[in-house]
Amino acid sequence: MPLQNRVDPFGDIHAVAARGLFTGNRGILHDPRTRTLRTRRWTTRAWIVCALALDGRRRDVMGRNGRNGGAGWTELFFLDEVTALAAGHRPCFFCRRERALHFARCFAAGAGDRARAGEIDARLHGERRACGGPVLPVEVVQLPTLPDGTMLESAGRAYALYRGHLLPWDFGGYGPPHGADGLPGPLALLTPPSTVAALRTGYRPVWHPTARA
Repeated sequence: MPLQNRVDPFGDIHAVAARGLFTGNRGILHDPRTRTLRTRRWTTRAWIVCALALDGRRRDVMGRNGRNGGAGWTELFFLDEVTALAAGHRPCFFCRRERALHFARCFAAGAGDRARAGEIDARLHGERRACGGPVLPVEVVQLPTLPDGTMLESAGRAYALYRGHLLPWDFGGYGPPHGADGLPGPLALLTPPSTVAALRTGYRPVWHPTARA
């Protein structure tokens, strides 16, 4: 039975078998005795995306990894970095420091302001769909102005912009490219606007290989 620890582009957490390319967390969300999620879906504004491996360290997923046998942070998994950014996460300054610093520079350039970790987290917290951020409609004529790696929603399904095409997202990867004319409904932005600005100013997220297939 899969654990409920896989994140979709809307920021919701599901129980599916596939893991993806990255892990991350939003604080302690699980009961280590049952390995199930508690009611809260975040306990910190610092939603981060981390490397799957670091210095050979090992964790008991959704187990007791904290001090004195406590839960420790809850391991979440993402198809790729594009998915994690859409859900409102940002690179970890500990295990992905160079990428995090690059993201912070692009974030600051896009926002026209400072971008320390706490400032990034505070801004993203108000923009994440999973935290009640606004639903921002996107017109088809706006698509050429959006950077690669932007995620959009149409009729409850997520699509990623890649080289001018819309790729339907799934937990296992991306499907064949769509034209905007074939979508089932109006478009809305999933990736937080501040992250879209960071993508526009030079941040290049890691894609799942199926995007290039």
